Amino acid sequence: MEPQPSEPQPNEPQLLEPQLLESLPGQPPLAVPAAAPAALSPRAVFRETSAAGRTVEVPLAQLSVELGHFYPEDFHDGAGALAAHFRRIAPWAEHSSLGALAGAGAAGRPTRVSTCLLVDDYSEPDTLPPPGVVLPELIAAAGAHGLVIDYIARESACVENGRVPLARLVEKALIPDPPYGTNGSRPPVHETGWLCNGSRSASTAEVPAMGGRTPWHPPAENAARRHSVFLDAELWTEEPGPEGRLWSCSFLAAVWQLLRLGLLRARGETVVNPVPVDLTDLPARWADFPAIGRMTPRAAPFCAYRTFSALGATYLPVEHAVRVILGQVGIDPAALASTVRRAAEEGLTVPAEPADRLTYLFLSR
Repeated sequence: MEPQPSEPQPNEPQLLEPQLLESLPGQPPLAVPAAAPAALSPRAVFRETSAAGRTVEVPLAQLSVELGHFYPEDFHDGAGALAAHFRRIAPWAEHSSLGALAGAGAAGRPTRVSTCLLVDDYSEPDTLPPPGVVLPELIAAAGAHGLVIDYIARESACVENGRVPLARLVEKALIPDPPYGTNGSRPPVHETGWLCNGSRSASTAEVPAMGGRTPWHPPAENAARRHSVFLDAELWTEEPGPEGRLWSCSFLAAVWQLLRLGLLRARGETVVNPVPVDLTDLPARWADFPAIGRMTPRAAPFCAYRTFSALGATYLPVEHAVRVILGQVGIDPAALASTVRRAAEEGLTVPAEPADRLTYLFLSR
């Protein structure tokens, strides 16, 4: 008896291949098994392999928990300040609470949860202590309150991870949501670097010499519920000199969330490749630290169906902008559909919209 192929596990990466072949004009598409020879169908259409789109799946946890987003100044107050941060979020990171956030309680299976944090080595790289100082402090402070850090990522990797310009990749995928009455007079987001969730106030700066005064009207949110909560977010600035474009914290945070959700692809290939880190052999520069370092050998996958972020209250406006950005990014439809399908196979429900997969805890000072 020939051995039967085993069923793929829900969190195992797979290759998504198209199941429908294009048929001749005026005829319905052909459903032909990928391994079937062309001779099985008299109407088979031959195409080059490179012409067929593909999207590689990534391993998925059920929940990605962000234990913090740290600026350079957060390390200037010593280990006590870091310990205070982890002490405050520890009650919210208990396994029972995280299982409920992942929606895994009803499935009756062990919850796959991975933890991560982001270190800002992008905005002020010269003021950030080296990895050999920062990482041991973070791991010790978290461990003192029962928290394990599975992955540590650097923010500059959200700009470029060594082989893929991630920020440019997401910028090119922006599809702005046009408000009612848009006439194309305002330059697009790719030229201005500004993205909003509705219609901006009318400009009264330029009035024809013999024309009447243009009445002012307030901005309005698209699909507002009675009253608008309008947001206009700056995604980048163009800086003089070799620095060139400087990406905003909001935009890089949106890239970070997409990485954690496993929804970013470069020509169908994954852009998430965590690298094991040896704490006894840390680099002297952050530029030599992996884009995503795996700190725990047997950690659950970095990417997950949903994310949970425990952040300071100062990040609330940043994450508001993140949700606006994610609502206007064209995600790879195969990657988006596969996460919904794989979650359903595990008895989980995942929202179709990426922004609806994010959960937050904001802590005041």
